[in-house]
Amino acid sequence: MNDMETPVFLAPRSLKKVITHFCPGCQHGSVHRLVAEALDHFSVQERTIGVASVGCSVFLYEYFDIDVVESPHGRAPAVATGVKRARPDRIVFTYQGDGDLAAIGTSEIIHAANRGEDLTVVFVNNTTYGMTGGQMAPTTLAGQKTSTSPYGRDIANDGRPMRMAELLTQLDGTAFSARVAVNTPRNVLAAAKVMRKAFQTQVEGRGFAFVEILATCPTNWGLSPLQANERIAAEMIPCFPLGTFKDWAGADGAASAGAGQ
Repeated sequence: MNDMETPVFLAPRSLKKVITHFCPGCQHGSVHRLVAEALDHFSVQERTIGVASVGCSVFLYEYFDIDVVESPHGRAPAVATGVKRARPDRIVFTYQGDGDLAAIGTSEIIHAANRGEDLTVVFVNNTTYGMTGGQMAPTTLAGQKTSTSPYGRDIANDGRPMRMAELLTQLDGTAFSARVAVNTPRNVLAAAKVMRKAFQTQVEGRGFAFVEILATCPTNWGLSPLQANERIAAEMIPCFPLGTFKDWAGADGAASAGAGQ
């Protein structure tokens, strides 16, 4: 093989070679790759257990070549806690959407973080319930129209969008919390580094790690894939700023916290 034939971009070993079923423009596939690349980087595929919840996130087992446990709606952090405590030698992560984690699963995610469970949580925020009909979620933007807010989210009645990365940063048990986006090549490259850092936190046994990913849902947004990417930059990032909000190095190391670091 000469230099012109040397591959420079390969499929992650931790992903199955299957055709995606997700809607055109959906970015779950991009997030899957980021997770798989992190698993490959640390060579932990054989000892990783994923915990999927209800929603588009449930299809984790269709795409990852790892052991996967399916949990009830919102309960992935509780199930993952049980898995990690029973098998502390395993790398355990949850994969959840905003309708799941920030709504029905609010209690589970807050208490798992507060306890400092040695888990990695991958949180896909597309501001809507993707699988079940595009209902308003806790992260739905002000004025955003959904199937259950046809006139737009009313802040006076519905409250403001929940910023989960910042919320969990305040808990002492959280070792790592960050927010990234996958709408541009530059943001994808930055997201890959953050995802690796989130899993490194668990590999090193430093506790609870949380990474929020701003992603598109063109079908429920009623936009083209290109328009959906533009919406992340124009509307979502101003509401949900990108950055690492907390990175606790451990008892013998330094800690950093602060938006945009």
